[in-house]
Amino acid sequence: MKVALIGAGSRSFGPATIRDVLLSKPLAECGVEMVLMDKVAGHLEEVEAYARHVCRQLGHAAQIQSTTQLERALEGADFVVTAIEVQRFLYWSQDYHLPRHYGFKQIFGENGGPGSLFHALRNMGPTVHIARTMEQLCPQALLLNYTNPEHKLCEAVTRLTSIQAVGLCHGVFMGLRQLAQILELPQEELDTAACGINHLTFFQRIRHRPTGEDLYPRLRRADLEGDELAHWHEFGLGRVLLRRFGLWPSPATNHYGEYIRWAEEFMASELQYYYDPAQGHPWETGKIPDFVYTIDKTDTNRPWQRPPAQPRKLEEAPLRASGELAASIMEALACGAKRELAAINVPNRGYIPELPEGLVVEVPALADAEGLHPCQMEPLPEAIAALIRVQASIHKLLVEAFAEGSKAKLLQALLLDPTVDSYRRAVALLEEMLRLQRDILPPLE
Repeated sequence: MKVALIGAGSRSFGPATIRDVLLSKPLAECGVEMVLMDKVAGHLEEVEAYARHVCRQLGHAAQIQSTTQLERALEGADFVVTAIEVQRFLYWSQDYHLPRHYGFKQIFGENGGPGSLFHALRNMGPTVHIARTMEQLCPQALLLNYTNPEHKLCEAVTRLTSIQAVGLCHGVFMGLRQLAQILELPQEELDTAACGINHLTFFQRIRHRPTGEDLYPRLRRADLEGDELAHWHEFGLGRVLLRRFGLWPSPATNHYGEYIRWAEEFMASELQYYYDPAQGHPWETGKIPDFVYTIDKTDTNRPWQRPPAQPRKLEEAPLRASGELAASIMEALACGAKRELAAINVPNRGYIPELPEGLVVEVPALADAEGLHPCQMEPLPEAIAALIRVQASIHKLLVEAFAEGSKAKLLQALLLDPTVDSYRRAVALLEEMLRLQRDILPPLE
């Protein structure tokens, strides 16, 4: 079985995917050839050495290769795993700050909000290129994508190529952890199912696994009895969505808040990518500010002079599975194992009835030797479906903007975003982002 890992130099998903594949006993029995590919040769030396280190630690007989050539990596592959970003934090700082500079109070700007449109377009060109190369060299291979914005990129692949693409994200496990904390139950005792779109999913089922009890009444009581400010950054918006829309969301405020116009009331996010603009913008000075995931997860009580950060050696990472789902899908499809998957991102084929066909949705699934089997979900409440349908139109327009090289359709998608409240400022934002990111965005006219 040949696995091509594209973007192997990714610190987030490269080493984790290597560990997951090599730790899998079913995959070891099937036999594994892993090709590590990255455009930056310097990234490959360390990650290839790490893969060989893990093989030695496990006594694994996997064949390990590395290359900067996409074609060499893809030829004859059975599975293609993608985790690609270019100058990630520099461009993310633009995605975050510039929409807010123009008055659009988005949160995060990674998968939703005006910033996400440019994030998607930057990664859409390389992702579609990978898929089109797969059409020539490994047309039956499955593309397993970790690159964000997950849903927008998978939708580009599934609408513009013949390749089967599946988006993978651990966000639903964050929601599961929250539920266990609020309900004061071990995670393994919760039987859950969530659906929606990536970073905007809602739990349709929360049951107590040992007894079969529906835990939603208990969750609602816990919400009403709990301190209103408890774990505010992670739970505050979720509790209001539970009260007003009826279901608990996932993964957390800083993600599903991206899709909601009024979410800023529930997240003080000015610290994210903080810098003093009077001293120059990061994309001008090259000094990229700290990326702050959420304020409650960062230490602001720092020493006045911080020592330079020392990069952690890959070999120091614990040799355990990451919990990501790529290896589980490989075990099912290549080795015949049966696996339950908490969340995969695939085109909607009636899995969520109120949402458009073809929209990439996030649903639970089963996997076996016959393939992936997304679960049929219950109807979503209309308020939730309405939130998502707006995003469906944005995604479709964005893919069309990319395919047609159309700035007009990109502007249409931008004007549909819930946080955009000014036509003039939207046009100004569009023009500035296209100028600043012209070297990495696809050409638009």
